[in-house]
Amino acid sequence: MHYDPSTHDSLTFHDRRGGFSEGSDSPRAYLERCLDVIAAREPAVQGWVVLNEAAAREAADASVKRYREGRPLSSIDGMPVGIKDLIETRDMPTQMGSAAYAGNFPKRDSAVVRALRDAGAIVLGKTVTTALGFLDPGPTTNPFDAQRTPGGSSSGSGAVVGANMVPVAIGSQLVGSVIRPASFSANWALKPTYGAINRGERQGFSQSHIGVHAGCATDMWRTSIEIVKRVGGDPGHPGLYETPRPRLPLKPERLAVFESEGWQRLDAASRHVFEEALQRLAAEGVRIIRRGDLPLLEDFEQAIAQAGTLSMRIIAWEHHWSLKNLAEQHPGTLGPSLVRQLDLGAGMTLDLYRQALLEREHARQRLAALTTQCDALIGLSSCGPAPLIAALQDTQQPTGDYSFSCVSSLLGAPAVSVPALSSEGMPLGIQVLAQAHADAQAVAIGRWLHATLTAAI
Repeated sequence: MHYDPSTHDSLTFHDRRGGFSEGSDSPRAYLERCLDVIAAREPAVQGWVVLNEAAAREAADASVKRYREGRPLSSIDGMPVGIKDLIETRDMPTQMGSAAYAGNFPKRDSAVVRALRDAGAIVLGKTVTTALGFLDPGPTTNPFDAQRTPGGSSSGSGAVVGANMVPVAIGSQLVGSVIRPASFSANWALKPTYGAINRGERQGFSQSHIGVHAGCATDMWRTSIEIVKRVGGDPGHPGLYETPRPRLPLKPERLAVFESEGWQRLDAASRHVFEEALQRLAAEGVRIIRRGDLPLLEDFEQAIAQAGTLSMRIIAWEHHWSLKNLAEQHPGTLGPSLVRQLDLGAGMTLDLYRQALLEREHARQRLAALTTQCDALIGLSSCGPAPLIAALQDTQQPTGDYSFSCVSSLLGAPAVSVPALSSEGMPLGIQVLAQAHADAQAVAIGRWLHATLTAAI
């Protein structure tokens, strides 16, 4: 399936709601169309762990009644949504892509799931995750080419949205797990400011985030806001900020290009596509700032030059005790990447962890120093298009290179993946990276970039 961002027709929800109120369409009919697509495409994509069709139909019928009575619960009432199988749901098991959690069924909703239900959204099913949300892949394939990876760890969430099975799916990111699969599967995706969307039970890591995959910017933002209205951000965090008109495109005056450690591993074709995009933005009057133009930007690049390695060190310390417990209680269930993390954690000490935190704080300060220098930073969401699955076997990054996508996790800063580019006939996301709590601005700039870069020349 050849992908062209200027002609690709993604599944959307917000523009269908008028028909729900008028009676020309309904949440039940919308759900049935989603189920038809799932029936046709799931055998190849394999993005779902479990579907709860009976409960989804019941929720859709309740939504139909609310629209007929003129009292929908929210702007996402009646919207089918997938939930990454790391996140607890009261009516479906949460098995985390791991044999150690086979049959795990807590029978409770995480904060984000509870918020979606309270807003009237239809929780349709659980989407495939890599094992424990790390690097060992599941069965999911890329919706545009079954021979290629969908990315990870939100592989299923990215793929089911990319395949037009649902308009929105919830993912999570520890290193690059929202932004990279969004790039590979042509999603809009928001990886918010750290703590801005309540992680519920999943608060054991200092870099993990809940993220939202969607077929369009409006559905992505509305879903994020409807969640936060009901459950806020993490305890002690103010949550995602809504601005009066956050969904309007915003043309930036200055964009700073960030390269990261992935720049040297970027293939020539994708680099050419990105440079052409920068030229188009410059032709529209946007000042493009490169690392050679601004010492503060060069300082920032130096601070993120080892973002992936630094992130892995921090994570290795933070989940070493839980991995040790898992290895002892369920021997033989850890995949190769988790075994490597267990070994890395065994070599960490408190002093090394403290040093890693200082390095991370230095990088965050270097980002803050750019506040007055640009409206946002711009880069790629992934190191090229989705690689072939066969080419990733026996590598240490079996779901693809996370160099570009891990930067925002290290920084705790908001990032938006915008499906505005293609390379090799496959999706390639462009990434907007902003200052902490400037999530709405990042989305608005992303909307302008998408409109500008996908417009006919």
